[in-house]
Amino acid sequence: MKRSADRILTTHAGSLPRPDDLIALNVARLSGNPYDEKAYADHLASAVGDICRRQVELGIDIINDGEFGKATRGPIDYGAWQSYAWIRIGGWEYGPVRDMPQTVGRRDRIKFANFYRELNQNSQTSTTPISGRPQIVTAPITYTGHAALRADLENFKAGFSKVRAAEGFVTSVAPGSLGRRQNEFYKSDEEYLFAMAEALREEYRAIVEAGFVLQLDDPGLPDTWDLINPEPTIAEYRKFAMVRVEALNHALRGLPEDRIRYHICWGSWHGPHSTDLPLKDIVDVMLKVRAQAFSVEAGNVRHEHEWKVWREVNLPEGKLLIPGVVSHATNVVEHPEVVADRIVRYAEAVGRENVIAGTDCGLGGRIHPDLVWAKLEALAAGAELATRRLWR
Repeated sequence: MKRSADRILTTHAGSLPRPDDLIALNVARLSGNPYDEKAYADHLASAVGDICRRQVELGIDIINDGEFGKATRGPIDYGAWQSYAWIRIGGWEYGPVRDMPQTVGRRDRIKFANFYRELNQNSQTSTTPISGRPQIVTAPITYTGHAALRADLENFKAGFSKVRAAEGFVTSVAPGSLGRRQNEFYKSDEEYLFAMAEALREEYRAIVEAGFVLQLDDPGLPDTWDLINPEPTIAEYRKFAMVRVEALNHALRGLPEDRIRYHICWGSWHGPHSTDLPLKDIVDVMLKVRAQAFSVEAGNVRHEHEWKVWREVNLPEGKLLIPGVVSHATNVVEHPEVVADRIVRYAEAVGRENVIAGTDCGLGGRIHPDLVWAKLEALAAGAELATRRLWR
């Protein structure tokens, strides 16, 4: 995996805005309406090529396919990072229509009920096709997404080959975050998680074998804390989280750590986040994941201060940090000087060569596309400023 040897490299957390015409094609596909499969495949391949070029033009060094193969039904979508995987997993069926667990019961939602009531009336929290119908595991979990995954990798290989980027990564959901659905087949939570890990391992291995860095998306590691009522003790929750890390490491066995990066966040919805679990309470659990790089929120006002954690916690030798120095949580476009300040704080805490500048979370589907491009430009400009300070 590339590191910032002589300058601060830039990347992002994965999701980028899908073109309107691609969204329209996804609506037809996911609704079961007739569509031209070849035309869709050709359009997706072209869109991936375009987004590869766009990232490099904006100054991003370590790029991806924008997650374009992970279908959305609208420009606002907080769930495609994980809902795509259910389409590639067998062994489950839809439950009855009801509020999804991620949108009810959170302690933050209870605390600010009036705010969330208004938010729900005026904006969609997710436009993914499975919203409102929870998945229930009723049979052995299997991986069935080989064709879709192959198309994703072939499209990205083609797009990546036509640009001059430092490196490419592909995102995939972690078992602990995907496995937050009802299990009616496996005898225990642990058995369920390890079965999910074994199935997802096929996706992880294929991404690495294709020559790309595997990014594991696991907001559930810290974020599930807010879903548990009554609030557990920190010790209880750390035990809960470690089972999920063990399942993930089971899926990663034999894969090279230097081709794996791990992303956590506290959920990308635009709420108070007043009940987020502090990073300091979970950081050592996170570092047990068999990955070389760790992507964490660092740019929004709930977590920006947590760079101080790294003054107390030693980043293990050979590991990298990817702090989010621009945020999905605000429409305000960060000034490059602010971005540079954030990068320098991390560089001074863990070493400049161990920092890659990133984003808090995927920007696509969270803010307007025009703001996404402006934030990525600010990210690149801030990295240039930080490089001048750190290598002067």
